[in-house]
Amino acid sequence: MPRTSTAAKALNILLAPTTRGRRRPEATWDEEVWKIAKSSDIPIDGAETFIAEQGFLLKCLADEPDLTPLGWQSGLTDAKQRLENYLRIQHLIAANPEIAEEKIEAPIFVVGLPRTATTLAHKILAASDGHRGPRMFEMLHTDLETDPVVLQKRIKALGKLTKTATRLAPSWEVIHPIRPDKPEESMFLLPHGTFPLILRAPMPEYRAWIAERDTTPDYEYLKQALQVLQHGREPKRWILKYPAHLADLDVIRKVFPDATFVWTHRDPTTAIGSLCSLMETAWSMYQRRPDLHAIGELALELLVESVDRGRQSRISLPADAIVDVPYHRLNSDPHSEVPKLYAEIGARWTERDAGRLESVLARPAADRRHEYGVARYSLELGEVELAFGDYMKLVSSLNIGLAGR
Repeated sequence: MPRTSTAAKALNILLAPTTRGRRRPEATWDEEVWKIAKSSDIPIDGAETFIAEQGFLLKCLADEPDLTPLGWQSGLTDAKQRLENYLRIQHLIAANPEIAEEKIEAPIFVVGLPRTATTLAHKILAASDGHRGPRMFEMLHTDLETDPVVLQKRIKALGKLTKTATRLAPSWEVIHPIRPDKPEESMFLLPHGTFPLILRAPMPEYRAWIAERDTTPDYEYLKQALQVLQHGREPKRWILKYPAHLADLDVIRKVFPDATFVWTHRDPTTAIGSLCSLMETAWSMYQRRPDLHAIGELALELLVESVDRGRQSRISLPADAIVDVPYHRLNSDPHSEVPKLYAEIGARWTERDAGRLESVLARPAADRRHEYGVARYSLELGEVELAFGDYMKLVSSLNIGLAGR
């Protein structure tokens, strides 16, 4: 299956005249912020840091030498959407101060390397009647209880956009099918992280910036969004998922003191090949000549850093704060492993949960075939194994049922 379609090439040609703003990203962003403030009638006072940081990301994106017109327009649109949602959330809380009193109790964060069944674990946990995963459309347009007709319009509009993305890059339906009305990753809410690097470009200046940045404000913002989504609705236990949460376990526990982490584990040599393939598909949309060597190098750096930070954080966490989930055991025997997982997170496994497990587990056959070797990305298995150190032994021990950290 091709990485991108002829439609993507045609769109890049059509968008070429609209990318003059890339030459002056700071001024372009200032203009967009002014338009948002004028059209929404929501004051931007207090959003200065959020605005400046989104502007910095756009500046780093504009500096990418091989960025396509689609890459620039996509980045600009994403920054605008995130600012609009941020302003909406702050306005709702200011207008309804009781929202800030909503208690987000014992949330579950599914973490782990990308392509290690984080999506499967998230899907399984979010399906329970007493649980709730924030849906994609809710994270892009966070709001209080709204007329169902209005919600359906939002879902339909977003569905058209996701279908367009699939037409531009058909392999997305294989790599990570997206449905607007289904639970999705926290990256749709978080303002920053490694996702712009994975999905758009290497951006070395941005990479250095996020490596040193305190992510506490991001998780405080995530909490605000959950409070808005919970207000006026039946409280349920939140199930959140984003592989890169692994690097922020200590920060998450600071903002959500009773959070539990479900950490999925899989042989990194397999996981990294799939991640590189995902990055190649994404970069193919937004860069003229994706550098496969750069993809492999960046993917390895990001994943090793994530695991190292996660393992360092867990040293200071209570033993029951992290539930280890071996990838192969979950995949090979879900009917035994899933009830155990529920018990470990303190959730009740019901007959209703058991009855719908098969439908929850159902995935397109193609999704199971998204496995790629590392050689395509100038990596060697020995190099990957050495980079992850004794984490390789830990993964092996977990997948054969031995305890360990």
